[in-house]
Amino acid sequence: MKILFTKNIDHNIISKELGEDIGVDCIEVIKTQPIMISPFELKNYSLIFTSVNGVNAFFKNRFKPNEDFTAKNYNKIYCVGEKTKRALRKHGFGTFKVLKNAETLSRFIIGNCQHEQFLHFCGNLAINVLDKDLPLQNISYKKITIYNTEEINPLIPEKYHAAVFFSPSGVRSFARRNSLEGMKLFSIGETTSGELRNYTQKAIFTSEENTLTSIFELIRKEFGNRI
Repeated sequence: MKILFTKNIDHNIISKELGEDIGVDCIEVIKTQPIMISPFELKNYSLIFTSVNGVNAFFKNRFKPNEDFTAKNYNKIYCVGEKTKRALRKHGFGTFKVLKNAETLSRFIIGNCQHEQFLHFCGNLAINVLDKDLPLQNISYKKITIYNTEEINPLIPEKYHAAVFFSPSGVRSFARRNSLEGMKLFSIGETTSGELRNYTQKAIFTSEENTLTSIFELIRKEFGNRI
């Protein structure tokens, strides 16, 4: 059996999680590049991060949040996913609230944070859930594009029993030149699954959390004794 992962993952981690007998290829289908901008004052703003790339580009641009909650103008930090939370922690910052995807974050903000002003540091292909929903509720929201995502559109002639997808842009990049048929499809989170449904009527196995651990659990459960 052979599985395609549409991003580079340490093969030692894959072997530990899925065993030595399974065949795995890791092929990048997108690439990202930080955009260098001049850092500006963040006071009075709550900050939103929906990806690890957004976090890394933010700090590469030398932004300096104020996390001292005793200060008048400290920055609340909201993020999507445990990986994004861990990336913030690596830079020495905690999070005020962590949600599993942009949709649940949007609902939380609308229900609980009407009077805050938000800056969302993200990529050029970020889904438009927040910038569509929040202004309709008269919530101050601005998207700051801080990295570019390029869809590589590789042609992959190899046949696989399954493919694993990690982002809507990764799905689009793969599907442009390759078929989704004949494989079991695994997706990290509902947002990515939603993009897959634009290209296939097949069942999609969606992880409950946006983590590698959750994806590996899903693969083991589906393939059972074959792994």
